[in-house]
This record gives sequence, structure tokens and C-alpha cells, in this order.
Amino acid sequence: MQWSPEAEEAIRKVPFFVRKRVRARVESEALQDGKTVISLADVMATQKRYLSGMASEIKGYQLDTCFGPSGCPHRIQLPGPPLAERLEKLLQAENLLGFLKSKGIGDLKFHHEFRITLADCPNACSQPQIKDIGIIAALLPGKSPADCSACEACVGTCREDALRIDPSVPAPVIDVQRCVACGQCIAVCPTGTMIESVKGYRIQLGGKLGRHPQLAHELPGLYDADTVLDIVAACLNLYKIKNRHGERFGVLLAQADLTRMADTFISRALK
Repeated sequence: MQWSPEAEEAIRKVPFFVRKRVRARVESEALQDGKTVISLADVMATQKRYLSGMASEIKGYQLDTCFGPSGCPHRIQLPGPPLAERLEKLLQAENLLGFLKSKGIGDLKFHHEFRITLADCPNACSQPQIKDIGIIAALLPGKSPADCSACEACVGTCREDALRIDPSVPAPVIDVQRCVACGQCIAVCPTGTMIESVKGYRIQLGGKLGRHPQLAHELPGLYDADTVLDIVAACLNLYKIKNRHGERFGVLLAQADLTRMADTFISRALK
């Protein structure tokens, strides 16, 4: 679907947390009308209808993903059923819309919804750092017995300066403090010296925007999909227990809660 420059400019002004929904709605309505080019008038008409009917669109949560499944070259493939589908089922079972209504909020809006986002790599295009729960796919590199040719392909591809070639060591030296577990060094290694070590998910909790923005706090370790679901369930339980008036999870999440969460799940972290 082609967008006019004026339409593209208008959609960029829509708040980012509903921009994807509004854009999809504009394209859907344009297709129904048999249009091939979206104009400014199309955007404004759809936006007006969308915002006026916002209450009917609210489901109590937002689950976002980046565009990895559509072909992002940085996507980290993890085993098992798609985590997004499993998260959707968990969120539906929690009835967060009913919970929010029980708090006496007269006019529910999108910013009241609990937000979870899943990023397919550490580039984190879906902004996990500012969501209630951010989940980031991660791939830690390891080293095989294969001889390193010292070509420095891994060093050249690493944006974090987490790799160096030491002539006295038969393999690249990894700075684990700098490594963000993107796995790009593995893909470019021509000798098979760099290999996959641990695959899993990083978990970030309590990010938010608004008048008092804050970045999410990261739990230590990497986790498999089953543990991620258990962590999300524990967070939702905490959210429901401490919530009084529809506050954001980041407002409710205390340092003691983070410590307790880390202590509870660190034994299940991937090694």
C-alpha cells in the first residue's frame, strides 16, 4: 500500500503506542474502499473514528513484537512454539480488562493497559526498555576446538568491542561484560571457532514513559520460554495485588520486589 508524503507525516504524529494500530486500520479501511494510495484525508478520517471508539478497542493489555518473523537479519531463532502466541494466551486468561474496570476507572484508555513487548534481538526495535515487561531474545557466543585463523571477522562485526584476538590464545577472547548476546560474531566466523553457547531471553521489568519516565530493570540471567511465562505470571500477580487505581507496573515495582523476583528465578537461569 502506497502512502502519500502528507499521510506519512501525519501518521508519524500519532502517539507511538497506538501508531501501529492506527496505521493498520488506515490501510484496512483504504483497501475496503478500493484505494491504492493513502492520502492525508484517509489518515485523518480513520484517526477520528479510531479515537472516538477507543473504549471498544481496549482489551486490558498490549502485546507487541518487533518485525523479526518477517525477515529481520538480526533475528535470533529460539526453539519451541512461538513465545508471542503463548504470551497472548496467558494474557487473555488473566482478564486484565475486567481487572482494570474493577478499579473504578471511568474512561479506560490505551495508556491504562499492561504492556509487554517481545524483541527478537538486542537491537530491541519494539522498545522493551520502556514497557511493563520487556523480553529480549539473546544468544551468547562460545568457542569450539576449531583453530582460529585470526581473521578478525568477529572483531570487525562486534559493535560492543567485546572481542579481541590475542596471539597467545588459540581463540578470540570474549569480554562478557560488554557482550550483549546478539550472536552476530558466530554468523561471520569462517572457521567455526565461534559457536552458539546459550540461547534464551533477557527479562526487563518496570519501564515506562509519562511524567516520570524510567528505564526497566533487568533480571540477571537468561531464561527459557517456560520460565519467561512463569516470570510474566508472577509479575501480573504482583501487579494485581499492589494495584489500587490503575497505576503502571513500574510505579508499583519496588526494589524489594525485584530482589525477590531475582531470588525466585535465578536458579532456573540458563547456564
